[in-house]
Amino acid sequence: MLDIKFVRENPEALDAAMANRQGSWDRERFFALDEERRSVIAEVEDLQATRNAESKKIGALMKEGKRDEAEAAKDAVRQVNEKIEVLGARRAELDTEASDFMARIPNIPADVTPVGKDENENPERRRVGEPRDFAAEGFEPKAHWDLGVETGILDFDRGAKLSGARFTVLSGAGATLDRALQNFFLNTHISHGFTEFIPPVIVNREIMYGTGQLPKFEDDAYHTGEDQFLIPTAEVALTNLHAGEVLDASQLPLRYTAGTPCFREEAGSAGRDTRGIIRQHQFTKVEMVKFAKPEESDDELESMVAEAEFILQQLGLPYRVISLCTGDLGFSARQTYDIEVWLPSYNAYKEISSCSNCGDFQARRANIKYRDPENFKGQRFVHTLNGSGLPTGRTMAAIMENYQNADGSITVPEVLRPYMGGIERIEPLA
Repeated sequence: MLDIKFVRENPEALDAAMANRQGSWDRERFFALDEERRSVIAEVEDLQATRNAESKKIGALMKEGKRDEAEAAKDAVRQVNEKIEVLGARRAELDTEASDFMARIPNIPADVTPVGKDENENPERRRVGEPRDFAAEGFEPKAHWDLGVETGILDFDRGAKLSGARFTVLSGAGATLDRALQNFFLNTHISHGFTEFIPPVIVNREIMYGTGQLPKFEDDAYHTGEDQFLIPTAEVALTNLHAGEVLDASQLPLRYTAGTPCFREEAGSAGRDTRGIIRQHQFTKVEMVKFAKPEESDDELESMVAEAEFILQQLGLPYRVISLCTGDLGFSARQTYDIEVWLPSYNAYKEISSCSNCGDFQARRANIKYRDPENFKGQRFVHTLNGSGLPTGRTMAAIMENYQNADGSITVPEVLRPYMGGIERIEPLA
């Protein structure tokens, strides 16, 4: 959430930011709400001052035996209290409206975020690794959805039977590979200074609100009843571990990681990536979350991207890094790098990790602050960052397609073999 004082004093900056995001905001509505709210607050304060003054008179008048004047003062106080009660109810309505209004405004892009209309204008930063030349090897590569069926590790039919479209059953070496990937990711992050958590996968409404999933993206979330939701990513739980807390500067930066099931309705993605396991309603993902001082968050973002890249380098998967432009930036982010892995079935790079610096946007919503008495008085909001490190499903798809062999088998990357009991190849069914 943006600072309401900043918006009040810098509407032109928000005009420009929303235009760069290919959107807009209702400036007129904001100032109408803000003006009425501030007017009500000022009127209540004046009435409270009047009530206090009249209340003091009552005791003095009673002592002086001026009962009629005292009763008149009491009546005046009652009338003032009635006005305060009416105005208090109106202020509560205005507070709710203003809060909902502010909750729907996205973050302001950082100065370093490239300006662009959509994903077609995301600049590429670098490429690492070369895609395999399958033609030179004398065979046509298969898509992971075909390889998965032919090796018996992906069962789309039974997934649909159990739960409907975009659910998949992993079996045998497929289940082992998914588990191996999660353990490999987590062990790597832990060895690099991250603390592992196993959070609940059901969270309350205010927790989803804290990271910006609500109210804007409620249609994409799975409700479980009682105003609770299945998490779309462990970012939601990890970031809110410190909701309502004040951290000490000496603790920062904090680096957290968790591997969890993730659940997304994907209401806005009908028809996209419907085949295979690229876009599922349920998937496993290892997430990275950081809490940092404002002056350190940019460096922490770069190191987070490097962490995700290190995983892909260890797996030997070709990828590229792009910067999301303003028109493609996520709601809570001020700067984002996407890492895209090469998938032969698409003959293109597809997103496998997204690493974002949210500045104080989420911290303001979740009320996460820090104190640093040596450098400033009071408290400040931390900066939060999040990134995929990585999703097991998309990584599995990339491994299957990039490590496939002409005979239909799939070579297991060497770094994963200790996690798979020494299995070197996943063979096709007889």
